[in-house]
Amino acid sequence: MGNSAPASAAASRPEDRCDAKARGPSATMTHQYPALTPEQKKELQDIAHRIVAPGKGILAADESTGSMAKRLNPIGVENTEENRRRYRQLLFTADQRIDSCIGGVIFFHETLYQNTDDGVNFAKLIKDRGIVVGIKVDKGVVPLAGTNGETTTQGLDGLSERCAQYKKDGADFAKWRCVLKISETTPSELAIFENANVLARYASICQQNGIVPIVEPEILPDGDHDLKRCQYVSEKVLAAVYKALSDHHVYLEGTLLKPNMVTAGHSCPTKYSSEEIAMATVTALRRTVPPAVPGVTFLSGGQSEEEASVNLNAINNCPLPKPWALTFSYGRALQASALNAWKGQLNNEKAATEEFVKRAEANGLAALGKYESSGSGTAAAQSLYVANHAY
Repeated sequence: MGNSAPASAAASRPEDRCDAKARGPSATMTHQYPALTPEQKKELQDIAHRIVAPGKGILAADESTGSMAKRLNPIGVENTEENRRRYRQLLFTADQRIDSCIGGVIFFHETLYQNTDDGVNFAKLIKDRGIVVGIKVDKGVVPLAGTNGETTTQGLDGLSERCAQYKKDGADFAKWRCVLKISETTPSELAIFENANVLARYASICQQNGIVPIVEPEILPDGDHDLKRCQYVSEKVLAAVYKALSDHHVYLEGTLLKPNMVTAGHSCPTKYSSEEIAMATVTALRRTVPPAVPGVTFLSGGQSEEEASVNLNAINNCPLPKPWALTFSYGRALQASALNAWKGQLNNEKAATEEFVKRAEANGLAALGKYESSGSGTAAAQSLYVANHAY
């Protein structure tokens, strides 16, 4: 048509239409290029739902080598690779009673490649039981300069390649922990924003590799703040996290959230009931977490085993509408009694496994709102609080 093309024809060329759009009122429209295929989305959603099926939660057995020293030294066990393997084995080989209450297990890198005494790979063992295998992928917290002792979490470098390998090796979900603290000056806007962004970037990378990300913005229980302050901060942090997940086009139906319960600081003079904790927790979630998220798997945050079960039970009985599965992703609150029973002795393994099963069943019931506490006075009522807890 040459230069004589009528104006209307010129305007119909794609590039001209784009220019016209840019000049128009829709110049601020955002664009998303499809990040995931429908098949990828379905796989992620199915995995997430399997982990938080009714009455099921997560065993967090992803303590780093350093953290395992803190578990083993107090019971007089040397922190060797073999002792770590033996301890994990007694959890993973518990009888079929745990199959109905453990939907997923989070592994540490070392554990993913360890075997049972009979030479069966741990990941295969867990998978064959119908339990989903997860992997801790962050590389720990580092100082965030310009803040009052706040941190961010490292590990994004090479994460895509690591996720691809972990997927091949049997892992279908991952965990990444960010840490915030409540004080006069914290959490700062910078810490909230940076940690939300790093969680969103991690989640996006996981999903590209067929791995369901567990998003964990933990607000530490350190401090003397009251319940109301923890609720307020939890809402601000969760709102920032879901804004970042939206900005990064993360597919929410293929994610899980691992938050703290809303509790007062460990040094707060006021003691709140499990019903008050439940109301504050569910209210904070309802204000910030989209119903598209399949499940919320609470961390125990230094609560005693019994407290963690009682509070989870109260959360599930809270009279507010709750569009997500509300369950557990506990480390210490599933393992403390088992560790104390074991003490590294071969002839204690059966008793230790039995303690683990007891806690797993208690939390499975709590996730359904059907747990009846036997009261305190037992080892399960011992506080597991550790100041400034690190993994």
